[in-house]
Amino acid sequence: MARRRKGRQVDGVLLLDKPYDMSSNHALQAAKRIYFANKAGHTGALDPLATGMLPICFGEATKFSQFLLDTDKTYIVTAKLGIRTTTSDADGDVVSEKPVNVSEIQLAQALDYFRGTTKQVPSMYSALKYKGQPLYKYAREGIEVEREARDITVFRLDVLRFEGDEVDMEIHVSKGTYIRTIVDDLGERLGCGAHVSMLRRVSVGHYPRDKMVTLETLEQLLADAKEKDISPSTVLEPLLLPMDTAVTELPMANVDKEMAGYLRHGNPVLVPGLNESGLMKIVIEEENRFIGVGQLNNDGLLAPKRLVVEHDQDS
Repeated sequence: MARRRKGRQVDGVLLLDKPYDMSSNHALQAAKRIYFANKAGHTGALDPLATGMLPICFGEATKFSQFLLDTDKTYIVTAKLGIRTTTSDADGDVVSEKPVNVSEIQLAQALDYFRGTTKQVPSMYSALKYKGQPLYKYAREGIEVEREARDITVFRLDVLRFEGDEVDMEIHVSKGTYIRTIVDDLGERLGCGAHVSMLRRVSVGHYPRDKMVTLETLEQLLADAKEKDISPSTVLEPLLLPMDTAVTELPMANVDKEMAGYLRHGNPVLVPGLNESGLMKIVIEEENRFIGVGQLNNDGLLAPKRLVVEHDQDS
């Protein structure tokens, strides 16, 4: 007897506005339940105390989530000066308290250090893994693990407000940049210590912040659909962005239906006009339909890498 499928096939990207004090996995599972989706994954965890954009890939879109993990992000953060904590955020134990006597000029000079490409040592309270375990598990056991400094880039860092012992900033950074570490390092450069008291991710890659949707909105739409006896998919799925929005930064390879057939069977094809090797977004030109990502090799052949499996949609 065939096993019943858990959930239905849903394909697309949801820009979830993750709430405060909720883990990214909890938020993911809540969205998956609301959509009754059989497969879902997020694209880079946010700390429970952080809010904001958490792109969730449903179904076939999960094949392209790595591209969102690797893209740049923008955050709005409040740095609380004068108090340094073990976790560099408001959830940690206080390490030191010092008076705050920082001028706007001193702040501007300190922040200038972080702009551009620098080295950063990841926090012990990050999700980076060491011997299969995230660093924060070692930190909670009081174990310090040696971490290697990594190159990061701060593309933009703007002060939005500086009042007393609080600094609001908007920071556009490369992948793998820890905002809490920037704030902790800022506090040390200013000589007074600092920690993150508020953190909100407002963009991931090119995704616009005004397309974010809260769990409360999704729950309300689901309840309204049930009350009106209509399929929830008719009100929920219009909120999903197309799968190919995860790979918009890749160059495009236009193929015809015959080439697409070869690719779907695992065979490389020669696409006229392509001359740069690397990853390519593959589109069937006649239908303007995204079918996946391929690798253009030095020999000029486009080989399939991750292709979309098409399913019959059910509600």
